[in-house]
Amino acid sequence: MGAALGWTALAASSLVIGGLLGVARSWPKRWVGLVLAFGAGALISAVSFDLAEEGLQIGGPGWVALGLAAGALTYFFADRALARGSKGGTALALGALLDGIPEQMVLGIGIAAGEGVSVGLLVAIFVSNLPESIGASTDLQRAGHPEGWIRRLWWIIAGACTLAGVVGYLIADATSGDLRAGINGFAAGALLVMLVDSMVPEARERAGLQAGLVTVLGFAVAAGLSGMG
Repeated sequence: MGAALGWTALAASSLVIGGLLGVARSWPKRWVGLVLAFGAGALISAVSFDLAEEGLQIGGPGWVALGLAAGALTYFFADRALARGSKGGTALALGALLDGIPEQMVLGIGIAAGEGVSVGLLVAIFVSNLPESIGASTDLQRAGHPEGWIRRLWWIIAGACTLAGVVGYLIADATSGDLRAGINGFAAGALLVMLVDSMVPEARERAGLQAGLVTVLGFAVAAGLSGMG
């Protein structure tokens, strides 16, 4: 369990790092957009090679499809609820929690199953967390939230994501290949909706035409690293 705790804590630590960086200074809009674009590319690679493909290998395609639908619908409706009730970056922060939990569970399950750490997925989670937390912290600070409150928020979210990885590790032995495939699908579905609805459009708005090129770079780097995991 120590390995699962360590690796999932490492992946979640970028939420805290980004949150601290977000309140430490004012970040140029274009910089955040470029990092966001790179993270989007890395997540597209993770969905393709570390979630959907792996899910099809360990379980039935029907379970992957069921997980995809469940993850997509869960993220869609939760995001709509957060958008109605939250202002000033709170929705983005809670969105990081929403997509972080299934990602970390996949990491924990993979470690428990003896598959090792998926480097591609780890990099994708770490990199994509940074622009989310930097952007959310900037918006929260502009909305008048104190720096201490923002820092505590990211520690709480990172802790919850790390706990999800440990839970994934603990339940791995009790889960069938089909259920694990469904969890992979759930994470993939939630990420795809998040990418299309918020991450990619925001990257394009902030970084301009260069966002597409940087997205491809993020995909290429994460796809290359996925073969190492």
